[in-house]
Amino acid sequence: MRAIPTLKISISGVRGVIGDSLSPTLLTRFAQAFGTYVGSGTIVIGRDPRTSGEMVKQAVIAGLLSSGCRVIDIDVCPVPTVQMLVRHHHAQGGIAITASHNPAEWNALKFIGPDGLFLGSGQARELLDIYHQGEYIKVAGAEMRTVEMIPGAIDIHIKAILDAVGPLPPTQRRLRVALDSCNGAGSIVGPRLLDALGVECVPLNTTPNGLFPRPAEPLPENLGDLCALVKREGADVGFAQDMDADRLAVVSEQGTPIGEDNTLVLAALYVLGKERGPVVANLSTSSALEAVAERFGRPIFLTKIGEANVTEGMQREGAVIGGEGNGGVIYPRINFARDSLVGMALILHLLAESGQTVSEILGTLPSYRMIKEKLICPSDKIKDVLKMIRHEYAGLPMDTRDGVKVNFADGWFLVRGSNTEPIVRVVAEAATEERAREIVAGVFAQVKACINS
Repeated sequence: MRAIPTLKISISGVRGVIGDSLSPTLLTRFAQAFGTYVGSGTIVIGRDPRTSGEMVKQAVIAGLLSSGCRVIDIDVCPVPTVQMLVRHHHAQGGIAITASHNPAEWNALKFIGPDGLFLGSGQARELLDIYHQGEYIKVAGAEMRTVEMIPGAIDIHIKAILDAVGPLPPTQRRLRVALDSCNGAGSIVGPRLLDALGVECVPLNTTPNGLFPRPAEPLPENLGDLCALVKREGADVGFAQDMDADRLAVVSEQGTPIGEDNTLVLAALYVLGKERGPVVANLSTSSALEAVAERFGRPIFLTKIGEANVTEGMQREGAVIGGEGNGGVIYPRINFARDSLVGMALILHLLAESGQTVSEILGTLPSYRMIKEKLICPSDKIKDVLKMIRHEYAGLPMDTRDGVKVNFADGWFLVRGSNTEPIVRVVAEAATEERAREIVAGVFAQVKACINS
């Protein structure tokens, strides 16, 4: 059995295990490379509250200052706040320090361009070339700048949301919201936003100390405490964030997780009821989103997986709403980024204006069940896996832009290698859980056999 790599360098950034593969030296060099890439410009940096975050930040600052950059430090905040503040300060780039849904021992750097978007594949490869060549801009001590600690980033983010959608309209009773921020970056802004929107917040895990009270990924199996809180407190909805607060999962008023895919479905239902324009999502997004777009007569476009790919598609198509099926809502009118705070605001407006519960709203849409599996897979085996799938399902409609997606008359599946972990993901969706599990089980067995061959 091969050891699982503890360092991942890819077009998605660099991530690794602190005290093992992700060393201060490597972090500083990546920051130097980014400083060189942006031409010693202004860089906004922010981090999630992981216990390793301060160490990583200081290593990043060292690299940026040594390459002549002006550094604006907005400290602990969500990743979408860093993206928004890059645009707000007209910076040449940003670095978000977060390992997102990875376990506590991991940390990572995510690189942001001057438009507040993550670097696209071409830009990221250029940065990686600079890193590997090791020829960085170096300035003398007299030319180095001081780090600027600029407060108020969270206030700017909340104001942008309220300016766009406003507080909730009056309702017969104040909506009650249970919020689980996983003690992450959302802890410092989520309760404040909910209060500003005019709802009652029942907090859970909202101490930004970087200690993980549950696995950070907001999957149904990790939301037991939130589900119990919703039922116990009679909340209208439950919201769960990951550590960097770009993803949002929803729990219904019945205390049932509705699945991350339905986060974007609910947000799109609200936006498309008010705005005309296309929808853009990635290839693994639920067919329920297509049903919402069809209800309003709006076109929907699917892209490769990854926020950079979705935002690029949204710009190209002029989309009014988009995102990913992992709970990532992108509403360009507020923030061109996956933003759990924006997702919460849109869904709460939908509940307040419709007067319906989460369950009632979902009951008006076609029901689909999605099953997601993953297998540890050496990088050199991924091509063999995808070639096998293309061969086995050659007679069916297929999309090979990002892994292999195969469409059946009653469902679909997608097989692809992860950009951030040494794994292969298998996702399947159908109208019933039984059929989705049947699809994913068959494909899973084929993939496993190929990996072990």
